Formats: sequence, structure tokens, C-alpha cells
Amino acid sequence: MLDQGRVRADTPGCADQVFLDSAGSSLPPSVVVDEVVAHLRREAEIGGYRAAAERAEDLADVKAALGALLGAQPEDLALVESATRAWADFFYAVPLSAGDRILITEVEYASNAIAALQRARATGASVEVVPSTPTGEIDLDVLHRMLDERVRVVSLVQAPTNGGLLNPVREVVDLAHAVGALVLLDACQSVGQVPVDVHDLGVDALSATGRKWLRGPRGTGFLYLRPELARSMEPAALDLHGAQWAEQTGYRLAPDASRFEFWECSVAGRLGLGAAVRYLLDLGVDEVAAAVSARAEFARTELAAVPGVTVRDLGAHRSGIVSFTVDGLDPNTARDALADNKITVTVSGRGSTYVDMTRRGLDGVLRASPHYFNTFDDLERLVAAVAGL
Repeated sequence: MLDQGRVRADTPGCADQVFLDSAGSSLPPSVVVDEVVAHLRREAEIGGYRAAAERAEDLADVKAALGALLGAQPEDLALVESATRAWADFFYAVPLSAGDRILITEVEYASNAIAALQRARATGASVEVVPSTPTGEIDLDVLHRMLDERVRVVSLVQAPTNGGLLNPVREVVDLAHAVGALVLLDACQSVGQVPVDVHDLGVDALSATGRKWLRGPRGTGFLYLRPELARSMEPAALDLHGAQWAEQTGYRLAPDASRFEFWECSVAGRLGLGAAVRYLLDLGVDEVAAAVSARAEFARTELAAVPGVTVRDLGAHRSGIVSFTVDGLDPNTARDALADNKITVTVSGRGSTYVDMTRRGLDGVLRASPHYFNTFDDLERLVAAVAGL
């Protein structure tokens, strides 16, 4: 059981408001804020390079902590600025040519889909959408029929941004690998709220962010690559960190996933990310997942009982994202009215998950994403305020 008093004391931002946007950018615990601010102050005292050198071991430990969280080796992880950057770094390194096929799901995130469409236009490859089942997950039977030797990469969103769906992962991986396709897992909305083990899932690559369910700083993210790929793929862009200028007309790639990193970064942000991951590991991933699930299910049940409110979540297995609409009320107007009552939710618009939202005839949904620091009283305040709309 989580110590609710401790986690709320560690999260001053939740004291005078109901914060329900951990799927957007969560409230960091004090240990993360202290780590970031302390390093920025140290940079102001002695300069960025010396300050970073002082923390070299701690910076290396960030990957060790992430490895412990994901079941990965530190050398198979690259630290980058966002989940989008991580996803794109891998995707743009996958060789594509005319006739190749890229498969995405109906809940694909817009940034991923745009990148896929851009590369398809440039290379002559095609982008195809794998349909969903009636309950919202990727349809494995249809995927099986769509797969052939021309499929180069399958992009799978584990937890979409616009609702509480959780997609199956290992089943997709096994089907894709049978035809030699790579699986790129967008775990932006899953790492930090559900257990994610790359060995068990078998994915070729995984992208995620620090600012959401991990409760880390903005401007942090990471990419995992299967060990063979971390040592063989060449990124689309390199600098003097990802490679060495070994001779006048040649260079040597870094021997591991660090080839996907650039030299310049926010050292304070990365230290804060490490603090956030260690905080989660200290609480226990399974305990956090259970707490998030319990709060999300409570919110769904109570909101569904409010006249005029429709819960829009799909999926047989669900995440901590709760999506809903209020009859006759624009989601943006509802969001602002809730903010006036010190309740923070956000809106997921059609443009973020265009295929899924269009299929369901939705222009936007309200999105509440309770984390373990939220109390059930917080959720009752949400329900009462929504009823008052």
C-alpha cells in the first residue's frame, strides 16, 4: 500500500487543487524539483561543463535507473528531449524504399502519423491503418492478414492519448516478427503508470517521456533499442557525441544506443528524470499501477452515473486516462469551467488521434488522468463539479 500522506506531502502542488492531468504534464515530487533547481544553481556558480563533470556518475545512473524500470541494459537506452524525438529518431533510421509498408493503428498519435506520412511520400512506401476491434484494441486477426514481407515497421501505441485503452503488445510483436517486421512501441502514456518490461514485450524499440506518468521534468525523454539494433542501426542525424570524427573523410559510431544522443542537453533535466524514476522504483511499480487503476475506474463509474455525461473509454484493459463528454457542452468550455473550480483536466482533440476520433464521430473529449497522489475525495470533487455543469 502506498503511503498517501507521504506522496501528497512530496507533492505540494496537489494541496490546494484537484490536479488530473498526469497524462499531459504531471506534478513532479519535491525531490525532482530540488534536483533540477540545485543543479541549475550549481551551473550558475561554476558553469555548465564543470557542474556536469561533478555529476558524471549520477548522470550515468539515470540510464541504470531506467534500465531497472524497463528490464533493459543501460547501454541500450538513449536519453533525448521528448517521446516524439525518441520515436522519430528510431523511425527515421529504419531503411525504407518504394513498395515498403508501414502499419499504424487507429489510435496512432498525430506526431507519429505525420512522420510516417512524410517518409512514405519521400520514399515511395505506404502507410496503412490496422483496424480496431469493436472494443477498441488493434484487431490481431486483421493485422495477421495484413502482414507480409513488405512490412518494414509496425507502430503500436500502447496507451492512446485520447482514452483509457491499453493495446496488446506481445501478440503484435510475435505476429510482426514472423514476417521480419520491426515493432516500435509508443509507451509515452504507459511508462510510469503500468508495468512495462521490454524483455517480456519483445519490442524492437520503445519511446517514452519523463513529464507524464513518471512525474519528471519537461524536456526529457528516452529511447530503448533492442541490443542488436542499438549496435547496428545508424541514426538519420549524428553529432560528435553519437559518433567520432575518426579520419578526414570518415567517422565511427558510438558502440551502443548513445549513438542516438546529441552532446547538448539539459543536464538538470536529466538529473531530475533520474530522481523521478528512482522515486517511482522506491514506491513500487505494481503499487503505483494498482493505485492509478483504482482511481481511474472509480472516476469512470461515478462519471457514468451523472446524467448527460458519457464516458468514452474503450478497451478490455484500461489505463489511468478517463475520457468523457458532457451533452451540449464544448469540451474546452467544460475544461475552463472546471479550472475555475481548481480542477485541472485537459481536452484531447480530433487532431491528436485523427482516425479514431473521426471513426467515433468525436471532435474532442475531456480527459482526466488521476495519479496515485490523487485522493478519492479529489475524484468526488471532479464528479460533483461535472454534474454542476
